Amino acid sequence: MGFTSAWAISSHTDQVVTDLSPRLLPAMRADRAHPDAERRWSAWREESLPDFRTWYALGRADRDAWAAIGSFQDLTAPGRHVDEVCAGSVDPSFSVLDDVWEGQDEDSMFISVHSKEYAVSSLFHAIGPARAALLPGWCGTFLLNAAQVRESLPRVERALTFTPAERAAAEAQDWLDYIKDEESVLDGPLRVWRTAARRGLGLCGVAVHVG
Repeated sequence: MGFTSAWAISSHTDQVVTDLSPRLLPAMRADRAHPDAERRWSAWREESLPDFRTWYALGRADRDAWAAIGSFQDLTAPGRHVDEVCAGSVDPSFSVLDDVWEGQDEDSMFISVHSKEYAVSSLFHAIGPARAALLPGWCGTFLLNAAQVRESLPRVERALTFTPAERAAAEAQDWLDYIKDEESVLDGPLRVWRTAARRGLGLCGVAVHVG
């Protein structure tokens, strides 16, 4: 069955972050507390996945490999609680489009929308678990005030700054298809983080199904 997903990082004043907190933080914490969340993260950290281009050559007998891939995909897919809140299922008066993303300009927001793919999955596979662990929040979801953005920026820079060889390796493992001039998951998050830190803004990261 097809689906469309979006991962977005948007910039907000501390007051907006405070207003969003009662709606989003409980959902983010609930997804983090999923009984399988830590198991899936530990499994990926202990044995990261091979080159994604080899996955399609796996046979039905490669059950362990398929199980590891499935576990990783479940780990990095949009969390159910955040998904429901952002879609307005919990409170019809709230939606991520109108209450989080509305009014954002290109400088203050990064968004990656894909059919039948998850942006966070591709990013995390491309950078690996050690770098992914440096990113705040849980698998692409976070809500940070301006002070937390400034404090976390050095870790995000370590996670998303590459030598030429590291950059080439990461790009080879980012399986997302981009249109011309579209910003990749390897570039957009750090750009928005630096901009928010410079402007004294907070950040909201959410991964959701949009169709």
